[in-house]
Amino acid sequence: MIKSGRYIGVMSGTSLDGVDVVLAAISDKFVAEQSSVSVAFPIELKKRILNICQGQETTLSELGRIDRELGTLYAEAINQLLNETGLSAEAIIAVGCHGQTVWHEPDGEQPFTLQIGDNNRIAALTGITTVGDFRRRDMAYGGQGAPLVPAFHLAVLGHPTEKRIVLNIGGIANITALLPGAYVKGYDTGPGNMLMDTWVWRNKQKSYDERGLWASEGQVNTALLKAMLSDSYFRRSAPKSTGREYFNMQWLDQHLLRFPNVSAQDIQATLCELTAASIAEQVLLCGGCERLIVCGGGAKNDFLMQRLAALLPGIEVAPSDKFGLSGDDMEALAFAWLAARTVAGLSGNLASVTGASRETVLGAIYPINIDKNNSLKGF
Repeated sequence: MIKSGRYIGVMSGTSLDGVDVVLAAISDKFVAEQSSVSVAFPIELKKRILNICQGQETTLSELGRIDRELGTLYAEAINQLLNETGLSAEAIIAVGCHGQTVWHEPDGEQPFTLQIGDNNRIAALTGITTVGDFRRRDMAYGGQGAPLVPAFHLAVLGHPTEKRIVLNIGGIANITALLPGAYVKGYDTGPGNMLMDTWVWRNKQKSYDERGLWASEGQVNTALLKAMLSDSYFRRSAPKSTGREYFNMQWLDQHLLRFPNVSAQDIQATLCELTAASIAEQVLLCGGCERLIVCGGGAKNDFLMQRLAALLPGIEVAPSDKFGLSGDDMEALAFAWLAARTVAGLSGNLASVTGASRETVLGAIYPINIDKNNSLKGF
């Protein structure tokens, strides 16, 4: 049974647009968001993380430094939330921190995933028990280690009769199929905002294409779109997961070599259509739904939402805010909930989603409280 009380969730996704921190009241029967903050990544730290994620050579010294800096950044964001809410560390049962994924290779000869952001540092600087390293236990049982949020989607958005699919559009897009009477399916469909954000940064030095306006004024290059959609990832069956180590600027540049005369704006329009088309195809392959509930930064891209609705006629495409769950905070909220389950000794993965051989407790606990009568003093 989950210990009822306040938990904090921390998430920084593949888009690297910031650190989301959410305060939630959680029990066995409810999850209620109470407050949140978002802290931007320092530009230089973001660049250094991107270097690792995109396969550039690094050193163990640099990796260790970034790990510590991220832990400090997460802790400062948590303390900011506590200051704004007037809560003490003692009022929080645990922090659930996903960490920053710098490499995800679930299908190699030696499958692994690596999230950094020192959880020891978080516990020390906040004074709150911290839960982290959620993905590797699932991988130890043969799973993809991702996505993990579908278990949370099931808990808060599952419906006994209505066919629903939850779509998270972060840097990578992933879906959770909540179909009555069926096992939950969930997997990464491919690029979400990642390629669009990278392209608009390269060409306009903007972090993202606000509301998709730049893309909306361009023309989709059908030949380029077809070439990108021919990537083998889109044809693979689930379970599957991916990240920036695969769908990155190098991946895009390889395709653009074959299409040298496409304008920058038309490329942006084509990248938006790539995200929309790859998602729509998977929604239909899952059997379709009555409602497509969208969360993540992509829900704010009006043009992308319009394209999804056009490609999925007869399906209501709506942001998760309409259902009482902030699209910006959904993933951070999920890791607060996963932390609550870990502290309670309850499973957090869905084997039908990740492909693991069993459901299991996820993560490692970094406790802050010790029994003062059982310390090492006196030895």
